[in-house]
Amino acid sequence: MKTLSMTLTGVLLATSAMIAPGLAYAQTAPVQQTPAELAAPEAEQPAADPESSLDEIVVLGRYIPEPNRASSEVAAFVTAEDLQRTGDSSAAAALTRVTGLSVVEGRFIYVRGLGERYSSALLNGSPLPSPEPLQRVVPLDLFPANVLDSVTVQKTYSANFPGEFGGGVIDLQTIDAPNEPFFSMQVGVGGNTETTGKKALTYYGSRTDFLGFDDGTRDLPGEIDLAFRSGNRIGSAAYTDRQLQQLGRSLINAPLRLLQREENPVDVGLEVSGGFSNETPLGTLGVIAVAGYDNSWQVREGFQENGGFDGGALVPLDSFTFASNQNDVQLNLLGGLSLSGMNHELKWTNFFVRNTTKEARSRIGSVFGAGGSIQRDDFTEWFVRQLYSTQLAGEHDFLDGALEFDWRAAYATTSRDAPYETQFGYAFNAAGNLSHRTGSGGNLIAFSELDDDVYSAGADVRYTLPLSDLREAVFSGGVAFLDNSRNSERRELQFTNGTALTQDQLESRVDYFTSDFNIGPNGLILTEITGQNGAAAYDGELQVNAAYVSVEAEILPLITTTVGVRYEQAEQSVSTRNLSGDLTPVLATRLEEEYFLPAFTATWNFAEDMQLRVGASQTIGRPQFRELAAQPYTDPESDRTFNGNPFLVDTEILNLDARYEWYFARQQFVTFGVFYKDLDKPVESTIVNTNDTTRQQSFINAPQAVIYGAEIEAKKYFEWPDSGSSFIANKRWLVQSNYTYSDSEVRVDAGDTVVSPGNTTAQPANFFIADGSRLQGQSKHVANLQLGWEDDTARSQATIIVNYVSERITARGAGAAGNREPDYLQDPGVFLDFVYRKDFTVADRDLGFALELRNLLGTEFDEYQELDGNKIRINTYDLGSSASVSLTARF
Repeated sequence: MKTLSMTLTGVLLATSAMIAPGLAYAQTAPVQQTPAELAAPEAEQPAADPESSLDEIVVLGRYIPEPNRASSEVAAFVTAEDLQRTGDSSAAAALTRVTGLSVVEGRFIYVRGLGERYSSALLNGSPLPSPEPLQRVVPLDLFPANVLDSVTVQKTYSANFPGEFGGGVIDLQTIDAPNEPFFSMQVGVGGNTETTGKKALTYYGSRTDFLGFDDGTRDLPGEIDLAFRSGNRIGSAAYTDRQLQQLGRSLINAPLRLLQREENPVDVGLEVSGGFSNETPLGTLGVIAVAGYDNSWQVREGFQENGGFDGGALVPLDSFTFASNQNDVQLNLLGGLSLSGMNHELKWTNFFVRNTTKEARSRIGSVFGAGGSIQRDDFTEWFVRQLYSTQLAGEHDFLDGALEFDWRAAYATTSRDAPYETQFGYAFNAAGNLSHRTGSGGNLIAFSELDDDVYSAGADVRYTLPLSDLREAVFSGGVAFLDNSRNSERRELQFTNGTALTQDQLESRVDYFTSDFNIGPNGLILTEITGQNGAAAYDGELQVNAAYVSVEAEILPLITTTVGVRYEQAEQSVSTRNLSGDLTPVLATRLEEEYFLPAFTATWNFAEDMQLRVGASQTIGRPQFRELAAQPYTDPESDRTFNGNPFLVDTEILNLDARYEWYFARQQFVTFGVFYKDLDKPVESTIVNTNDTTRQQSFINAPQAVIYGAEIEAKKYFEWPDSGSSFIANKRWLVQSNYTYSDSEVRVDAGDTVVSPGNTTAQPANFFIADGSRLQGQSKHVANLQLGWEDDTARSQATIIVNYVSERITARGAGAAGNREPDYLQDPGVFLDFVYRKDFTVADRDLGFALELRNLLGTEFDEYQELDGNKIRINTYDLGSSASVSLTARF
C-alpha cells in the first residue's frame, strides 16, 4: 500500500473524515498521473506535495453495522433476521435475547434489572397506552413478531426521547411496504407437555369464545346497569326485596359459574401478509397488510402460600394447591400506506390487536389462621385487552439533504374489559362435606372496565452544517406533546344469606346454589360491596409538553460528541370517583413538575472497526396511575391484592455509561460495557398485613438506590469449506452470547422517612426497607447463548437458544425493622429452546417449514420466601415444554 507523509493538520482532517457523522467511510482518490509520468524512471517521477496529495486512506468502521454507526448512543438492535432466527412469537419474547434484558410474566421487559416502570415503549416513535390495571407501560406480548421490522433498545438517554427513562427506551418499528409485491400465508399447530391433551378445568362461557369474542352472554344485565347508574348501592334501603330478587336473578348462572373438565386441544395459529409498491404521478405508493390469529392453552398446577412469623420462624399461614387452565385468543391486524418521492415520504400506519383470556381455576388447602380449616375457592374469568394505534408521519429533505424535517401525529387507545369475574368459596362442614361460604370472602361477582387513551404529536428538525470538506456538525431540535388519560371502574357484588339456608342448599352444586329458586328474601340476597373509601373508580391524567435541542459534531479528531438538553413540563393527576353516595372518596393526587434533562455522549473511533462510547444523562421516572390510585385490585395470576399510594412522587435518575465495541468482521463483534445509575426516591412495592391471612401489596418511595454492572456480548461465524464433510462444509456456523452482571443497593439512612398507604404522616423508612437490600426486579446475572448454523445450499437454519436469569425480588416482606419477613423472590432459571427452519420448492411454489421446541429443560415458575431453610411457596407451578410446527407458502 502506498503511503504519503502529511502535515499534522492534514492528518487530523483525513482521520476526521473517516468517521464523519452519517458517513459509512471517507476516502480520497489516488493522485492522477499521465502515461509519460508513469513510464519515467522513479527518480524522474514528479514530487508529490506532502501537504495535499494522498494515494489511499485506510477506511475505518467498514464492519460497523449501519444502525450502530447511525446511532451515537449505547443501543441494541433486533433485526428482521434476528426475529426469524429465534422464531419468537412476540416482541416480548424476542427482547429476552438482548444483552441485559429479561422478561417478566411473559409481557414486561426489565432493562438492566430495572422494573417495567423505568422503561418506555414506542411504536414507530409514538408513545403507547397500556391496558394493564397495574402498569402504564404497554405489555410487549401484544406485538406479534410478524408485524415488526426491527426493535431498537436504547440504553443511554438522548434528548429526543421522552424524559421517562431509567433502564432504556424500546422503539418498535413496524414493517414497511416492499419493493417487490408479495403474499404469504402461514399455518401452525403446537402443544405443551403440561397442557395439550390433558383434561383440565374450563367453563362453557359462550358459543363464540373460541374466536375471542363473547356472543352477548357476558353483557352487563340491563337491570344491574340501571342500578349502577342510579347511584344507589345494591342492597341498600333504596331497593325492595322484590327488586333485589330481580337483580340477583338477572345474572347469568350456569354458563359462567359451573366448572367442568375437558380435554385441551392443540394450539393453532394462522397468519396472512402481503404488500406491493406502484409508481404514481405523485410518487411511489406502497401498501402493506398483515393479519394473524392465534389460539393457545396453558395449564398451571402448583402451590400458593402466604407466610408469616411464629416465634421467630417463618411458617405458612395458609397453603393451597391450585389448578388453572387459561385459553388465550389473539387477533392482530396491521395496515399501512406510504407515499414517497425523491425528498419526501408520508406514512399512515394502523395497528390493532385484541387478546382475550378465558381462565378457569380452583384452589384448595388449609387456612391455619382459621383453625386449620380446609377451604376451596373456584374462579371463572374473562379478560379482553385491546390496543388500537393510528399514526400519520412524514419525512422531508430540503437543501440537498442538509435540512431534514420529520413529524408525527398519533392516537392510540387501549381497553381492558373484565365482565363476570366470579369466585365462589367452600369449606368443610361438621358432616365432612364441602359447603358454600356466604358473607365476607365467600363469593364475588365483579365487573371492571379500564380505558386508556394517548394523543401525541412531535416534530424534529435537523440541519447539517459543513465545518470543512471533511467535517460537519448536525444541529437538532424538536417539540413533543402527550396527553394520556385513563379511567378505571370496578363493581363488586356478593350473595349474602338472608335467613338460614338448608344444609342441602349449602352443599349443592354452584349453579343449583345460585339458581332462581334460592334467590330471594329468605335465601340469597344480592349485595353490592364495591370499593373502599369510594375508591372503586378513578380518573388519571398525564400531560407532557416537551422541547429539546442537541448538537452532534466531531469537535476533536476521531471523537464525535452529542450534547443535548430536554425540557419537560408535566402535570399528572389521579382522582377517585364515588360510585355511590354512602362513602367518601379519597383525596385527589396531583404532581406538577418541570425538568431540564441534559444528555451527553461521545464516541471515539480510535482504531479500525473499534470505538468507545461514553454517556451521562439525567432522567426521571413517574409513578404509574395505578400506583397512585387507592383502588384495590386482585391479580388473577398470584391472587394478590394491590392498592395504590396517593403520596408517591417522581424518581430522579443519574445515568452513566461506557461501552467498547469491536466489529472485527461483517456481522461479527465483541462489545463490553459498564453502567451506573443513582435513583432518588425510587418506587418500591411492599407487602402490607391485613386482618386475615391474606396479604395486600402497595407502593412507597424508597429514599435512594444505586445500580451498577457490566455487560459483554460477542458474535462470531465459523466456516470450514475444506472439512471433508458436506454437512459441515456447506454451513455457516454461529456462536453468539451475552452476559450481564448487575448489583444494586437501596440506601436507608437514620432519619429517612416515607409516607405509606393509609397514613398521612411520615414513618421511618427502615420500617419498610432494610438498608443495603437489592432493588426490586434486579437480577445479578442475565445470560444468553445461541449456537446454530445457516446452510444456503440446503436453505436451512437451526439454532439452539439458552437463556438464564438469576433470582430477583418481586416484593418487600411485611413487618417492622428487626422483625421483617424475607422479601418475595422469583427464580426464573434456565430456558433451553431449539428452532429449525427450512425452505423448499414444491410445484414451483416456495414453501417454508419451521419447528420450534421451547423450555426443553422443563423449568418451572417459582416465587417464594425463604428463611433458615424454611421455604414458603408463594406461587409455584410447572410450565412444561412446548413444541410447534408451521408451514408458510409464499406467492
